[in-house]
Amino acid sequence: MISNLSISNYALIRELNIAPHSGLNMITGETGAGKSIMLGAVGLLLGNRADVKALLDQETKCIVEAEFDVTKLKLQTLFDEMDLEYDDHTIIRREISPKGKSRAFVNDMPVTLDVLKVLGLKLIDIHSQNESLQLGKKEVKLQVIDDFAQSQPQLENYRKVYTAYNECKSKLERLQEKAKSAKQDADYKTYLLDELVKAELQPQEQEELESELSVLEHAEEIKLQLVQIHTQYDESEIAINDRLKETVSVLRKLSTYSTQLGSLSERLDSAATEIIDVIAELGQVQESVEHNPERMSAAQERLNLIFQLQQKHQVNTVQGLLDIQASLEEEASDSLNLTDEIAALEKEHEQLKKQLMQSAEVLSDKRRGQIDEFCMQITTMLKVLGMPDGFVEVAYKRVDPWKMGIDEVEFLFTANKGISPEPLAKVASGGEFSRLMFCVKYILANKTAMPTVIFDEIDTGVSGEIAIKLAQMMKKMARNHQLIAISHLPQVAAKGDQHYFVYKDNQSDKTQSAIRELDDQSRLEEIAKMIGGDNPSQMAINSARELIGEK
Repeated sequence: MISNLSISNYALIRELNIAPHSGLNMITGETGAGKSIMLGAVGLLLGNRADVKALLDQETKCIVEAEFDVTKLKLQTLFDEMDLEYDDHTIIRREISPKGKSRAFVNDMPVTLDVLKVLGLKLIDIHSQNESLQLGKKEVKLQVIDDFAQSQPQLENYRKVYTAYNECKSKLERLQEKAKSAKQDADYKTYLLDELVKAELQPQEQEELESELSVLEHAEEIKLQLVQIHTQYDESEIAINDRLKETVSVLRKLSTYSTQLGSLSERLDSAATEIIDVIAELGQVQESVEHNPERMSAAQERLNLIFQLQQKHQVNTVQGLLDIQASLEEEASDSLNLTDEIAALEKEHEQLKKQLMQSAEVLSDKRRGQIDEFCMQITTMLKVLGMPDGFVEVAYKRVDPWKMGIDEVEFLFTANKGISPEPLAKVASGGEFSRLMFCVKYILANKTAMPTVIFDEIDTGVSGEIAIKLAQMMKKMARNHQLIAISHLPQVAAKGDQHYFVYKDNQSDKTQSAIRELDDQSRLEEIAKMIGGDNPSQMAINSARELIGEK
């Protein structure tokens, strides 16, 4: 329920504050005083479009704020879904700047207008002849049936499965698309992988082969030069090897006379040893080097294979090829895992689909079991409200699973005997639709917690006994729900638990709308004026007193 509503700088309203009570709150006032303006301001809290032209003072921002007691509405889940901070006393605020910038807040958290629209429907229900637009939505029609059938638990259970089913379905479709895409070039990638595996590449292989091939290509020259070196150092008449040994021996003898010669002797000895070792290794190399056409051909063929693979994969090293091989092996492994994952998801998808249809059938049965009773109660109430030939029927259609189940419904209506009912939006006049929707809300009031219901001149087009019955029904409906009714009929206004009067204040330089709560005496006077004009007779006053006394 609305605990407090404040409006500033909107249309004719400079500053307005109202704290509606629980029960039936009546609002009356002269034509043009600002009753509809108040509804326009409330509409801003529901996410309606803002117009900067509506600002009373074009230099000051407009602020509309309402505090709601949402304790009975069970909105914690909705708040969580929209990432809002829940509070039993929720405050919604809308601000419109002189430049036309709009901002919205829920418990001081900035929100979008879409969030306001969703949340607003749970907090305020404005009953007017324009409501047919809302009832035209297939989701809203089913919500009406669910509220009457009290099938919310079945709907919640269905939605849990529906959410899980859709998540599984989406994941499965993504993986299937991934597998389809992978399959398109899987054969080629398998060929590439097999080619690399068959090549049995080694990390340093290219460098080793290039070195070996260079030696093989110049084997004769290498062998000839190495033979000459070995001869010069070891086998010639002036073998350098022998001369080094003699020199080292002489220096060792002389080292006893000079430390410097001793140091040089050690250095030459070390160098001689290294030279001797090198010459020995050169001899081994010389022995191993030989012209081998077969080996040279094999090495060249192996290098050609490596070069071809590098060119194909656009890399310059064997390591690059090995990295590609590892990547292809990983893809192949992923492909196998993907196949297994798809198979598991397909199984899960089938299980969830079975659960989904089972829960959908339970929900559908619950709904259809109450449709006849719903139609009967609405039709009966239409007769009470002056539509003796009014008749309501609900057409049921089974559809593919969606967020509301496997059902769609259409409200059919006729106001005349002998005329087949047709979709409500096509055949009901504004007044007929208004009374029909009142009947719907009246019977739902005993079934579920409702938001604050605002009746915008619901009594238009009714009078006399019908108006009294309408007021009595509103009074009964308000026992457990907050109702705010804008009325122009004394029979209806007299039934309120509280009465507010909207009037024009001409004391300032601009006419402004204002509102005040009436005490008992002021209320009596207002009802009397509604009956007999600005100067009511004693008879009108007595009639007003009688109407109020009939509460």
